[in-house]
Amino acid sequence: MSADEIRGAALGTAPVPLSVLDLVTVGAGSTATDALRTSADLARFTEGRGFHRFWVAEHHSMPGVASSSPAVILAHLAAHTDRIRLGSGGVMLPNHAPLVIAEQFGTLEALAPGRIDLGLGRAPGTDGATAAALRRSDTLNEGADDFPQQLSELTRFLDDDFPDGHPYARIHAVPGPVQATSPGGVQSPHRPPIWLLGSSGFSAQLAGMLGLPFAFAHHFSAHNTIPALDLYRETFRPSEVLAEPYALIGVSALATDDEREAARQVRAAALNMVRLRTGRPGLFPDPEEAARHEFSPMEEDFALSWTKNIVHGSAEEVRAGLDDLHKRTGADELMLTTHAHRGELRLRSYELIADAYGLPAA
Repeated sequence: MSADEIRGAALGTAPVPLSVLDLVTVGAGSTATDALRTSADLARFTEGRGFHRFWVAEHHSMPGVASSSPAVILAHLAAHTDRIRLGSGGVMLPNHAPLVIAEQFGTLEALAPGRIDLGLGRAPGTDGATAAALRRSDTLNEGADDFPQQLSELTRFLDDDFPDGHPYARIHAVPGPVQATSPGGVQSPHRPPIWLLGSSGFSAQLAGMLGLPFAFAHHFSAHNTIPALDLYRETFRPSEVLAEPYALIGVSALATDDEREAARQVRAAALNMVRLRTGRPGLFPDPEEAARHEFSPMEEDFALSWTKNIVHGSAEEVRAGLDDLHKRTGADELMLTTHAHRGELRLRSYELIADAYGLPAA
């Protein structure tokens, strides 16, 4: 597969495809039901405006993030959309048995053939105690250290191709590969493409060596972005999956009609992250609460460091920031994640960005 084939999006005047990473944010005063309803609305809207992908991320024990079960959410989104690619950004592989993931995403592929991406990470997506509860194990490092082996096992379950004599040779992930029909009438097995996700060099190098597409978490590890992308491209080996490197980056972006509102929401996002990093996760705070909060000097330093990587302001300012980031990184795709207290602000942000890039009208 070439980069042009994997790209395959209506670009408008965007230099690269634009996609969505949704954390199903639950703001103070709202519920998970509200957040999930907003996610479905957002998926429908971004599909209509020509965004390429819509991914959801796996997080646990975080009241302000209602995306603990990506496969369940993706099934819901598949029922509310027709064309946009849907996927995980990502499923945390060490938290799950590879067979379970293969079954879940085989089911999703059967529900929405040709539209499912399987993005995989090796972090727990939560704190250590919650990771232990998920894995039923006290050995928390085992999952991350065994990631390449788990990935190989998952790939074989997805392809249904364990060799004869392997202990799992008679085990099949059902539903298995979907029989896709080419324009010439030839049928071939098709399963969700695997992406590796990362915020450091480990997954970048592994993705390169395996010839897989790579997604980098620029939105929370900006200082590692260019080194990781360089490492991915340097180590890339063409594979049956991908002929040349293909890398997307996750970017925090918020466009508003009033630039002051963007600043207020970004301050609330900073407070949310301060609480998360200090072991006090909660609902996404409203801007008024963030304005009242007295940040300690250490918290203020963290907040400033965090917010400088959020592209925010007017639609024109956000487009300029995204274009600059694309030029600096050479990313093949930008995946935008929007942190705001209210669902309508998240929807409006994507609308403003779509307009700024001249994406197709809904």
